[in-house]
Amino acid sequence: MGHSQAEKAQSRERILTEAARQIREGGLESVSVGKLMKSVNLTHGGFYGHFASRSDLLAQALKRALVQGAEAASRASSGSTRPRDFSTFVRSYLSRAHRDSRNTGCAIPALISDVGRADETSRAVMATHIENYIASIDRALGGGQDERAIVAVSAMIGALAISRVMTDPQRSDAVLRAVRDHVISLKPGD
Repeated sequence: MGHSQAEKAQSRERILTEAARQIREGGLESVSVGKLMKSVNLTHGGFYGHFASRSDLLAQALKRALVQGAEAASRASSGSTRPRDFSTFVRSYLSRAHRDSRNTGCAIPALISDVGRADETSRAVMATHIENYIASIDRALGGGQDERAIVAVSAMIGALAISRVMTDPQRSDAVLRAVRDHVISLKPGD
C-alpha cells in the first residue's frame, strides 16, 4: 500500500524537525540516518524517499535550524511595544538569556566550526544566512555600512560562542558586555 503525498510530506517534516533539533544539540556529525529515522518511527530504507543523501538532509536540516534560531532571536528582541532598533537587537543577542539558550538561540555560533568543515552545500546554506544577517545589520546601521555590519556580525557571533565556552559566569558576562558596548558604538550618530 502506498503513502499519500500528504503522509509523505508529514514524514519529511518530522525528519527535518528532528534532524534540526539534533544538529542544534550535537552538531552536524551527531546525525546518524539510522538513529534519526528510528527516532521518528520510520524505516532506514525510507530515508531515500525523502532525501537524495545524508548531505542533502544535513543541508536542509541546517537551514531549518538557522531559520528557527533567527526566528527565536527576533521574538526575543521584539518583546517590547517599541520598534526594534539596532541597540535593542544587540543587547538581546549579546544577553545572558541568549547565551544560556544554546539549543534554541542563534544556531550560527553553535555550528559555525562544524559547517566550516562541512561540504560546500552546507557551507553555502550558512553563508547565505550570514550574508542575510550582515545585510539586516547594515540596514539597522542606516545602510551603506557594509564593513561595520561585517564587524558587528563577526563580533556578535564570536562573543556569543566564546561566552558559551567560558566556565566562569562573571567572565562570560564580561565578554558579552564588552562586545555589546563596542558593537552598539558602531552605529553612526549614537
